[in-house]
Amino acid sequence: MDYENLGLKAGIEIHQQMNTREKLFCHCPTVLRKFDERSGEFFRYLRATESELGEIDEAAKEEMKQERQFCYYAYDTTCLVEYDEEPPAPLNPEALEICCTIARTLSMTPIGQVHTMRKLVIDGSNTSGFQRTALVAMDGVLPNGGSIETICLEEEAAQRVEGDTFSLDRLGIPLVEITTSPCMKTPEEVREIAAYLGMVLRSTGRVKRGLGTIRQDVNISIRDGARVEIKGVQELDLIAEVVKREALRQENLLSIRDQLRDRGASVVEEPVDVTGIFGTTKSSILKRASRILAVRLPGFAGLVGREIQPGRRLGSEFSDYARKCGVGGIFHTDELPAYGIAAGEVAELRAHLSAGDNECIILVAADPGKARCAAQQVVIRAGWALRGVPEETRKMLEEGSTAYMRPLPGAARMYPETDVVPVTITSDWFDSLPLPELLTEKRDRFVQNLHLDPALASQLVSSEQVFLFERMVAAGISPALAARTLLSTLKELSRAGTDVSHITDQEILDILSAVELGEAAKEAIPAILGMVSSGASVAEAIQECAPAISREELRAIVKKIVESRSDFITERGKGALGPLMGVVMDEVRGSVDGKLVSEVLRQEIAAHVKEKEIHPV
Repeated sequence: MDYENLGLKAGIEIHQQMNTREKLFCHCPTVLRKFDERSGEFFRYLRATESELGEIDEAAKEEMKQERQFCYYAYDTTCLVEYDEEPPAPLNPEALEICCTIARTLSMTPIGQVHTMRKLVIDGSNTSGFQRTALVAMDGVLPNGGSIETICLEEEAAQRVEGDTFSLDRLGIPLVEITTSPCMKTPEEVREIAAYLGMVLRSTGRVKRGLGTIRQDVNISIRDGARVEIKGVQELDLIAEVVKREALRQENLLSIRDQLRDRGASVVEEPVDVTGIFGTTKSSILKRASRILAVRLPGFAGLVGREIQPGRRLGSEFSDYARKCGVGGIFHTDELPAYGIAAGEVAELRAHLSAGDNECIILVAADPGKARCAAQQVVIRAGWALRGVPEETRKMLEEGSTAYMRPLPGAARMYPETDVVPVTITSDWFDSLPLPELLTEKRDRFVQNLHLDPALASQLVSSEQVFLFERMVAAGISPALAARTLLSTLKELSRAGTDVSHITDQEILDILSAVELGEAAKEAIPAILGMVSSGASVAEAIQECAPAISREELRAIVKKIVESRSDFITERGKGALGPLMGVVMDEVRGSVDGKLVSEVLRQEIAAHVKEKEIHPV
């Protein structure tokens, strides 16, 4: 696709969880729990409220089409603030400091006074019906010459368990939200900027890591299209594909619009009750429904079934809108007969409606209220097909295609939070915040100063262990040993079934320090780590797996092995070193470093050969 000719414009919103001790508006810990650890559950109904201007946000209206009862899991690590039964505590100062550090790193200008706002959200992800958010800084700089519009501090939403059930352990974890301008012109550029911002966030060492801790929302439009926000892109490698598929979708929707206009297509807004036509149908869905309504779309034939992005058709868009009313989906004549609906029934339907061959008919089946609501939603979406691309919030599907969620929210969703006092940011305090070393700079330093391989250095700075690695090197552990342990040994143990999550950073540091001091051998590290993961102390694990032996004790062991293999050494000479290394290492069971074993063994073999030369048998 020629993205320049398409007029592609894209911007991103990065949402990153912060690794703070407490949540944003209460003193609960920022830990995630297993659902079966819950201490109780309760229920809520949510509804939209008017803004200060007397308006209700369009996205909130959409969510109110169904009355839903939401269930929330509570834990011994959650409190009345999460339950919306107690006012929020003041804004978490640790979270504000991290947010301002990120803002300063991105050359942004702080807001003089931070005011917390309420953002209307009634999809069940907040018990209160709104999300608290605060603007912190503006006007940042990106490597491509574009800009960062805002950085906000907000509370994380509750985690969906399934359906309308949510878990409150995640609700309230501090989030930093970074919003760029629509300054990206290609899918690859979007991915590059997202990677850059993610790198900056990780450089602080104060954000959470792992799946679900960072999410990207992508805003996309093409010329003559519309701004569409795609929510929840968690995988960096999928961002470019999401942008490509959305550009394709909008291009196809514009093409369909032009064809509909050429045909003189229209939408018949009043649905027709056709329940009687399907009295003997074999379609299980139609058979169960108490009401079947038909929406007539003259001039739409063949286009409702047209693919607009991989795995998605125009009919899929109609179905997404209808599902907001609680129906499972729709049928349309571009795909019928099928699904138990016979050709005779389709013919009777067309005859009953006096529908021509150029007409597509949409069927919705449910109880009367849901069927009426779904038919109206199809009419709305079909009307948009005549105009082009609707502004929407969409969710990402597998492999990068998207589905409709709700209309784009507007200004009516925001209003002041009266329970949280404003916080002043002074220039002196903001300017005094230390800037973190960027991970890209850290990688270059590892290569230049620590003489690490560039690929290994890149792997290190991308890992969660990079700051522990620096701590190890500062403690006198060799960079190669520290990197190998963190990147290879721990992963190999984990793959073999060892729960390495129980091993603390300090225990790893103590083990490697023991190796550097000659109290344990490198070869024993996996065994020692394995024992520590099972609850043993570092000292106990070293004593059990690799009790230290002196150089004199090692020399005695080596001399005994050399003497017992005298003929082999006489035959092989210095070539006996390699085979005998394995014999000695088995004997000392990893309690001595391999370099020392090699040194002593080489000396003893040389002495043995010399002795034979002087006193041949």
